[in-house]
Amino acid sequence: MTANVVLAPHTTMGLGGPARWFARCTSSEEVRATLLFAQGEGLPVQVFSGGSNIIFADEGFDGVVLNVAFRGFRAEESRDDAVLTVGSGEPWDSIVERAAGKGWGGIECLSGIPGSTGGTPVQNVGAYGQDVGETLASVRALDRRTLRETEFSRDDCGFGYRESRFKGSDADLFIITQVCFRLKRNQQPEIRYPELARELESTETERLTPASVRAAVIALRRKKSMILDTADENSRSAGSFFTNPVVTKTFFEAHMKSFPIPAFPVPGGFKLSAAWLVERSGFPKGFRRGGAGISEHHALAIVNRGGSTADVLALAGEIEKQVYGKFGIRLRREPVVVRYKP
Repeated sequence: MTANVVLAPHTTMGLGGPARWFARCTSSEEVRATLLFAQGEGLPVQVFSGGSNIIFADEGFDGVVLNVAFRGFRAEESRDDAVLTVGSGEPWDSIVERAAGKGWGGIECLSGIPGSTGGTPVQNVGAYGQDVGETLASVRALDRRTLRETEFSRDDCGFGYRESRFKGSDADLFIITQVCFRLKRNQQPEIRYPELARELESTETERLTPASVRAAVIALRRKKSMILDTADENSRSAGSFFTNPVVTKTFFEAHMKSFPIPAFPVPGGFKLSAAWLVERSGFPKGFRRGGAGISEHHALAIVNRGGSTADVLALAGEIEKQVYGKFGIRLRREPVVVRYKP
């Protein structure tokens, strides 16, 4: 455990002051020891792993920041499936690359997403028509109250659109240590997202494979500056800052039907394009205010333009205010915002 560690270099946004204590934990024993230390000192604990979905305050964090860094990878193949058991601290995209290279299908559309494997079930990470909940078999996690490990099946996780029990009803109660996926062998990928289908058509790929789909997804994400690249300032973000809002059918027909907004039917209503709402509320791609701005290539990415957490949150708040004022829709943030004193 180390004192006064600046948090900015540990996040994709490059923001955040010092943590009073910083602990990089590679085992359950180290996690338990860190939690017991914090309890003994009466300090709050903030858990994170890959740093791609978290924003720390400019002042830092007046407590213990616990960095989950469990590693490990094991694959077991059968005739039709490949079961992957992955340490929660493994970089997510390296797992996707490995699986696609082996021809194991089911997560190839999630290529290029930064962060750790353990973070994917929390958000039920999704992109281009796939989400983690489709292929996840089980999750192992340490209960912060009892310091014991427990296992959750897929059905136990409460997956929804960018949602899980680990983000909702049980937020901050569990620290994920291991994730298990069941992927398909010898099956052609199913393409559900029109933009990805068009990209694949342009490549003239004769037969779709997980590897060819991954290549197309990487190409699409790179065009949008959604691949981490130190040479591209538009990639200095936490990914999509807002989720696509879901509204009831009644609300849609009363307030949104007259607008040319991309809308997708879902159970109980419609999922709307948050990017469309942001741009039509006065925040086009490339918009800048102070040390923050909107990516030049993706309307949902709020970018650090050499500013501060305060700059980013001020811009996010203004976007939320304008969208609600114009359309009556409250945007929901994706990244976790960590205050100096919880």
